[in-house]
Amino acid sequence: MRWVLGAIALLIIGYVFQLGLLVYAMYALLGVMLVSRFFAREWIENLSANRECSRLSAEIGDKVAVIVNVKNRGTFRVAWLILEDSVPRDALQQRPPRIEVDGKRTAILQIPPGEQKSLLYQVRFLMRGYYQIGPLLLESGDLFGLHRRFRVDTEPLFVLVYPKVIPLEGYDIASRRPIGEVRLTHRLFEDPTRISGVREYQNGDPLNRVHWRATARTGKLHCKMYEPSCIAGMTLLLDFHRSGYPDRFEPVRSELAITAAASLANAVYQMGQQIGLVTNARDAADRVRTEGCRREFRTRDLARETASTQTPSDRLRPVIVETRRGPEQFQRILEALARAELTDGLTAAQLILEASSRLPRDATVVALLPEASAETAIALGSLRRRGYAVVAILIRPDDDLVADDVGRLIAAGIEVRQLAEEAAVGGMCATVGIR
Repeated sequence: MRWVLGAIALLIIGYVFQLGLLVYAMYALLGVMLVSRFFAREWIENLSANRECSRLSAEIGDKVAVIVNVKNRGTFRVAWLILEDSVPRDALQQRPPRIEVDGKRTAILQIPPGEQKSLLYQVRFLMRGYYQIGPLLLESGDLFGLHRRFRVDTEPLFVLVYPKVIPLEGYDIASRRPIGEVRLTHRLFEDPTRISGVREYQNGDPLNRVHWRATARTGKLHCKMYEPSCIAGMTLLLDFHRSGYPDRFEPVRSELAITAAASLANAVYQMGQQIGLVTNARDAADRVRTEGCRREFRTRDLARETASTQTPSDRLRPVIVETRRGPEQFQRILEALARAELTDGLTAAQLILEASSRLPRDATVVALLPEASAETAIALGSLRRRGYAVVAILIRPDDDLVADDVGRLIAAGIEVRQLAEEAAVGGMCATVGIR
């Protein structure tokens, strides 16, 4: 716009002072600018693009091929076009990186009218996650560089990479194992189909507990005694609050927590028992925002900013996968763990308070914690006093602070285990818990 105003001003000066050469030059400049503006807009508006991805779900270490096709639907040759397909920048810049790109996802092309050009590259996924591929950033302009046009095209695709699952060994630890059946030491829940003995009648005993045969034989009222119920299965309670995962330990600690949760869920699923998940993590699908109707931008930085998907991570609603049985249930938990991201929302204590009404009493609550504050220990202790079987697994290396966390949990009556590295995941249930 400044070029146009300047040219018009010089044109007026040329007319006023009868400067023919200046008037001719300004006419030529305005003509070139108008033609350049026309072609810049014509080229960018007549491009269409689509993206193909070899698959939308993968395992850690897999490669996914991405093909971007750009077609010129106009009647003029596009003299130059810069293509750049977007991938998560944070995933590339993180150390160690979460993804690797093989091949070029940027190119400079000329496209004749009616023809199509393609961009091919591969993305290798090194960590679990929910990754956005795209959108495509298009940049073109006139031959003189006077006008440039930017556009974000194609809807992005999302690839779900499942977390690593490690087989557990030796998880059968007498009756204290954190998965499988756990016999209750109190009689809050009793199984009426399993009689453990007979005792004399006590005031307040209901009539349906009276053992009539023993009463007739002894001449005194006797009541049946039932065996306590068994707890089968597990509800995973995963703390994914950002405060528990300092940058100096990332992404190792958070990925270790996810791997441990997925491995426990797999073990319980293989046993045919129920499994569930409760976490304060943010679901990556919640933060996904696709580009709307705006497709043209004045600067490249504005186009990049529009293609970005970064939003605040202050989720205040827990992610809950109800505790059930079946292969579909295990698949839902794996998907939820794959999409889990650190959050600044609910703390662990707030998560327990928020989700306690939805925790089934017939499944062990296994809390995976990066740290155990006093509030968290109190909340878990409250669950235990209300009749839940609770086990805590601390996801942290040996350091000076782990003793304090263990002490708080033991004081609350919680069995504690510690997981310091991925190599120890397979045996984390084989080690007798700290009491």
